[in-house]
Amino acid sequence: MTQPTAVKRAAVLGAGTIGASWTAWFLARGIAVDVWDPRPEAEAYVRRYITDAWPAMARLGMVADASPDAWRFLGSPEAAVAEADFVQENAPERLPIKRELYAQIDSVLRADAILASSTSGLIMSDMQAGLGSASRFAVGHPFNPPHLIPLVEVVGGRETAPETIAWCLEFYRAIGKKPIHIRKEAPGHLANRLQAALWREAVSAVVTGLASVEDVDTAISAGPGLRWAVMGPHMTFHLGGGEGGITHMLDQFKPAFEAWWASMSTPELSAAACQQIIDGVAAEARGRSIAQLAADRDAILLPLLELTGGGS
Repeated sequence: MTQPTAVKRAAVLGAGTIGASWTAWFLARGIAVDVWDPRPEAEAYVRRYITDAWPAMARLGMVADASPDAWRFLGSPEAAVAEADFVQENAPERLPIKRELYAQIDSVLRADAILASSTSGLIMSDMQAGLGSASRFAVGHPFNPPHLIPLVEVVGGRETAPETIAWCLEFYRAIGKKPIHIRKEAPGHLANRLQAALWREAVSAVVTGLASVEDVDTAISAGPGLRWAVMGPHMTFHLGGGEGGITHMLDQFKPAFEAWWASMSTPELSAAACQQIIDGVAAEARGRSIAQLAADRDAILLPLLELTGGGS
């Protein structure tokens, strides 16, 4: 395997929002990129995305000696991976599509190349089964947008070699990400499961009339979400226990949490519930487009990354 700190060329397979964002990040880290996507408009989309993302990465100090032009758009996945030290796959979240893509590239991958999938919830053991290069395949799941959010979840499948996991963790760390090792396979990995658990209660709050969509969002963004940007739930509760830390917190609040958990239920995402969420989000957005909402998010996210060191 190429040393994780010596990767010179990456391949990006699938160039939607995630793939284009990965392309921008790799370029900012001085890695040349070969991009493939079957959509006719994909090349122009990637070019626009890099142009738009570059100023934010420059603000975070990530593009000192890098060029936004060190990439090529190639006509097949085989051509894209042929020279790559590392492959970041971002195909649609459908197992048959990913398996078909992997079968196409299996025999042309370099013998020392590593492939990581951006899948947000599929199981690598299902995706890699039967491949000659299966031992060098792992999940490398980012959070949107990858050129700003540092977290990457690394998960191995049944056939993934331990050396591949170690390589991925070191590679992502070397290019400025914050990788974590998920020790076993689970649908949605870890962070998406945490998000799903929170959103389950957020939806329940809306459909049961506990709070509006906007008030639910405010309850997080103006409350615990501010703390979670600095440290996770366990360490937050450790501080919440005062001088006694997490031990005192558990002694004092364990009965309350157990009672709250017992009162929670899983709501049905019925047509009526979905419409209630849609209408609430529209009211909260107040006419702002997706692009404007993303710009509003990034205007706050960039200084937050600067404060927390998340962009380094």
